[in-house]
Amino acid sequence: MTTSPATEVSDANELRHQLVEQLRADNYIRTAAVERAFRTVPRHVFAPDIAVEAAYANDIVPTRHAPDGRVISSISAPWLQAEMLEAARIQPGHRVLEIGSGGYNAALLAELTGPTGHVTTLDIDPAVTERAIRFLPQAGYSDVSVVTADAEHLPSEVVPDGGFDAIVVTVDTWDLPWIDALAEGGRLVAPLRLHGYHWAIGFTRNEGGLHSDGPLIICGFVAMQGDGAWQTNRRTVPGTGVHLTWEDGTPLPVDQLAPALTREPTVTRTNITVGGQEPFDALSLYLAGALPGFCRLETDPDSDNKVLNPPPRHWPGAAIVRGASLARLATERIGDGDEGNGRYEFVVHGYGDHGHAAAQEMAKQVEHWHLNHRSVRCPLITARSAASPAPAGTAHEPHVFAKKHTRITVVWPIVPSSAALPTSPGNCDAG
Repeated sequence: MTTSPATEVSDANELRHQLVEQLRADNYIRTAAVERAFRTVPRHVFAPDIAVEAAYANDIVPTRHAPDGRVISSISAPWLQAEMLEAARIQPGHRVLEIGSGGYNAALLAELTGPTGHVTTLDIDPAVTERAIRFLPQAGYSDVSVVTADAEHLPSEVVPDGGFDAIVVTVDTWDLPWIDALAEGGRLVAPLRLHGYHWAIGFTRNEGGLHSDGPLIICGFVAMQGDGAWQTNRRTVPGTGVHLTWEDGTPLPVDQLAPALTREPTVTRTNITVGGQEPFDALSLYLAGALPGFCRLETDPDSDNKVLNPPPRHWPGAAIVRGASLARLATERIGDGDEGNGRYEFVVHGYGDHGHAAAQEMAKQVEHWHLNHRSVRCPLITARSAASPAPAGTAHEPHVFAKKHTRITVVWPIVPSSAALPTSPGNCDAG
């Protein structure tokens, strides 16, 4: 027995409304406009090659793979799309640019801008824009402009007079070269890489700069292609299976570290703990800005380097290089915790003749973060053109990340740890 088209449409509608109810219950959808967009746009039209149930799952839908199997285009997870659309604050009549195409998110944007606004969606991959050109009219969104171009070199003819009211970036980006394409007071929401950590950040353009004013959301997107693709600056310590990565800052030599990684490390305790289900990405971002020589450390999955115990598991760990010595942040289980998920202490392992001093340096910054910044809901992030004057001194000296087109500054307000705020998994107020 075959399923009739009417039954398929009915099932899709029911599944779409179920997804919206889930996103509302989890507080990813918070406004009526975003809710209406998610209830209206038929997500399954943009994913015809999978079951309708999978199209409405709260997960990504891969749509294109590289020859080595990497996903290079996808429909993003609905929870993340909802978060970013809420952060974009799009209003009817707005002119909006989406960088990273496919069609579905552009259709959501078109629902938000309404018939008096306009959406342009851009991608470097002709196969991706072809999908958007094919599926957008099928879903009822023929007025969306689809452009094939490298976003690093935004075609001037696509930028409206006065700039876009909003730019939403749906690919993992290392830089923000679109400041001048954004109207004053406009919103830019992008998954920005800072030392390898990925944060979806909402910015408002004010006086020529971008200023964050909302939560930083831990996320993952397919990588930017073309001239804006980020470079890993990955170095391998010979004979150890250990790799160090610099993405912001100057890579340091690593060959001299090999002897240090053959000896048991010193261990510097911090007496600062974290729950087994409590993210501490904000600490990693703080250390990246506070410590010269900061890098990310990872090991080959089959490496038998026993001095890296425990090895970094799900994500590369925070580390610093000091000549022929190295220190890295680790955790040590010290109990079961209140809910049985474990309680862990931050410890710093030092390798090499000066590893203990490097470990103490890192531990001091962990303690400083805990006492002064752990309760900060979100640091304040500003992006300005790399050619603009450096910022004047402030009450809290910013951490600076130099990009190709922009200079990113991160200011951590001081909030004593005794004023700890409730945490929320998945964004920067989880520390």
